[in-house]
Amino acid sequence: MAKKTGEKYQAIIDAAVRVIAQQGYHNAQVSKIAKEAKVADGTIYLYFENKDDILISLFNEKMGHFIETCRQRIMEQTSTEQKLYVLVHAHLSQLSQDQDLAKVTQIELRQSNQEISVGIGNVMKQYFNLIDEVIGEGIATGVFRTDLDVRMTRKMIFGTLDEVTTSWVMKQCKYDLVSHVDPIHNLFLYGLKGK
Repeated sequence: MAKKTGEKYQAIIDAAVRVIAQQGYHNAQVSKIAKEAKVADGTIYLYFENKDDILISLFNEKMGHFIETCRQRIMEQTSTEQKLYVLVHAHLSQLSQDQDLAKVTQIELRQSNQEISVGIGNVMKQYFNLIDEVIGEGIATGVFRTDLDVRMTRKMIFGTLDEVTTSWVMKQCKYDLVSHVDPIHNLFLYGLKGK
């Protein structure tokens, strides 16, 4: 199997996002992805074992890049409040800029099988760890309440961002998702802040 890098690999990943978003995962045939990527059907199998592998790879590729960028931007901030803002803004703005990717992550991944869930688990754990770090820092510095349970707080933060994005996708992305950043950030801050 070819190394998962290069122009053809990237073309297949990007084509898969578009085809899966338009057709749905179950109707997205490998031949349609190949046609959209402008490669021969057989070329896909040089990089991917099957369609599940394509979905896992595209999620890990896109989400991995997002986490790396988000982590760098968070590290540039000095206050916990700013770090939390970057986290909220990055999540919503990334998906608002790529509606096809938003459809894939918010709808198609939810209908996937156990193999796909396991395949994307490591990247999701990295994202959860990043959220946990921001919460932990907030508790340690006294910005957030000391009685917060980090895991429960992370579930609240991720769950809110996830639900807001899913709702936006279900409404055909008809409004500005990023306009929700300030209200969500304020909601989190007032819920998490210490006395």
